[in-house]
Amino acid sequence: MTRQTVTDPAKKNTNRIVAGVCIAFFTGMIGMAYAAVPLYAMFCQATGYGGTTKRATQQYANRVLDRDVAIRFDANTAGVPWQFQPVTRSITIKIGETVQAHYTATNKFDRPVTGRATFNVQPELAGPYFNKVECFCFTDTTLKPGETLDMPVVFYVDPDIVNVPELKDLKTITLSYTMFPVEKNKPVASSAPAASSNEVPDTEANLGG
Repeated sequence: MTRQTVTDPAKKNTNRIVAGVCIAFFTGMIGMAYAAVPLYAMFCQATGYGGTTKRATQQYANRVLDRDVAIRFDANTAGVPWQFQPVTRSITIKIGETVQAHYTATNKFDRPVTGRATFNVQPELAGPYFNKVECFCFTDTTLKPGETLDMPVVFYVDPDIVNVPELKDLKTITLSYTMFPVEKNKPVASSAPAASSNEVPDTEANLGG
């Protein structure tokens, strides 16, 4: 006599549910992996974590302190054939004062190139207190062959920085940019970047709102 196995419908439904949950879990893990980098970047810009500067929600600080801090400017390129540098190496400002500084970029390639700047400050603890009002780094920049562009950045240092014990003796903050080619310009990224000059005039940058 042949025995027949009767499958419990409830058990089959349970197995389907378990399988569906597993698939959803692994799909979610893959999605989180792809989203991790942009989400981390957004987190850093919102909080200043890791020395990332913050985008200011207001143009001016609520007060200006009678205390100076030197701001040093740094520029680097990574695969983009530009000469990219600050107009001046450093300026001295009042904490809470809104100021404007300038970088310049020249495209040394024989066709248009689009670049994107990443940025941070040193020391890292100063990141949450370095507020950018306007910056070329907020958008991508496209330069024609041989074109030179003035690239201003408007910022202030939040007066609350003086309440941080580790920064009570802070005298200098370094603002650093690295310019990368935008993804659509992959062939440019594989070419050798143009040598950039490290000599810039040691003059005071333009100050303003």
